[in-house]
Amino acid sequence: MINQSWLRGMAGSLALLLVSACSGAKPPPGPPVAQVTVAVPLQRDVVDWDEYVGRFEAIQDVELRPRVSGTIDRVLFTDGQNVGQGQALFTIDPRPYRAALGQAQGASAKAAASLANARSELARAQKLLDVQAISKEEFETKQAAVRTSGADLAAAQASVSNAQLNLSFTTVRSPISGRVSDRRVSSGNFATEGQTILTRVVSVSPIWFSFEGAESFYLKYLRQDRTGERGSSRNTPNPVEVQLADESGYRWRGRMDFLDNAIDQNSGTIRAHAVIANPDGFLTPGMFGRARLLGSGTYKAMLVPDEAVSTDQTRKLVYVVGKDGKATPRPVETGPQVEGLRVIKKGLAATDQVVIEGLTTLQPGAPVKVHLIKMQPRAANTSPTSQPDTAPPPSEATAR
Repeated sequence: MINQSWLRGMAGSLALLLVSACSGAKPPPGPPVAQVTVAVPLQRDVVDWDEYVGRFEAIQDVELRPRVSGTIDRVLFTDGQNVGQGQALFTIDPRPYRAALGQAQGASAKAAASLANARSELARAQKLLDVQAISKEEFETKQAAVRTSGADLAAAQASVSNAQLNLSFTTVRSPISGRVSDRRVSSGNFATEGQTILTRVVSVSPIWFSFEGAESFYLKYLRQDRTGERGSSRNTPNPVEVQLADESGYRWRGRMDFLDNAIDQNSGTIRAHAVIANPDGFLTPGMFGRARLLGSGTYKAMLVPDEAVSTDQTRKLVYVVGKDGKATPRPVETGPQVEGLRVIKKGLAATDQVVIEGLTTLQPGAPVKVHLIKMQPRAANTSPTSQPDTAPPPSEATAR
């Protein structure tokens, strides 16, 4: 059996609730208004830089081989030193070639004497022909003798020139200015013409920075060239800045000098190189470096902190507080970093109030209490490496 006193208590409680509801009592307070920090984005004229990895290469690289065979007589350089164009590096025993030159000169003198004698005989024959003392046939024989002697003299003189060349080749000279490697032969070794490697000489100033670029970047540059935003490196000396492995900045500057005529089918990349000044020879062929190449024309961009940008699946969003005091998400297109802030290429206006603190407390479309501050750069005008989601992305940018 149900307890009667319990029923009376329940009825009283229900009556009290009905009375309270009818009296217009206030509902419990809702959640507090979110407090956020907002700032107007910085405006900058920005230029993008694309990053590549490569190595330095000598513009001229020569393996020195002898042009005549013979025994190495002397080595005239110190291993690893800088040498000038035309500087003597080796001498090959010149005595056989000096003797050959003397022999050729003797043969040339003999041919010259024969030619002089043939001309004298032709002159006498001309006088005899005039008085009909000899036949015309005999006169023509004298003329042929002169022509033969002239040809013999020309051949002998060519032999002299060849012997002189061979004698000069016994002194092996550097064909370029640059830095010489170590000697590959020593005095007393026999060197064979065109085969024996004597040493190697590479040029050092200026120097190439060689790298390979992806097809996606190449296509981007082609389209920029057609729209006039940025000239193609095939015919425009676009600026290049290089950073060495132990450096934090890009101190080496040069210009694009070469872009290959085809994309490698195996790697999907295209070869290129830039010319870098190297007056003190510090940069060495084979040295590793990281380069940034001008990747765009100048464009206007808004800068916000990275923490102001959130990700919604494939979209990048920032929250903007409108005139109604409510925060709403705004899709944006991001770029690299400039002055420690993220580039916003599209989606923001110069007067937008962007939420930079308090994102975790936001409800889209809900009113917020704002604290307005002034946006400040967070780093110098050099950008660290960044990896935007869009492709092909510029690795860096700088403000103009």
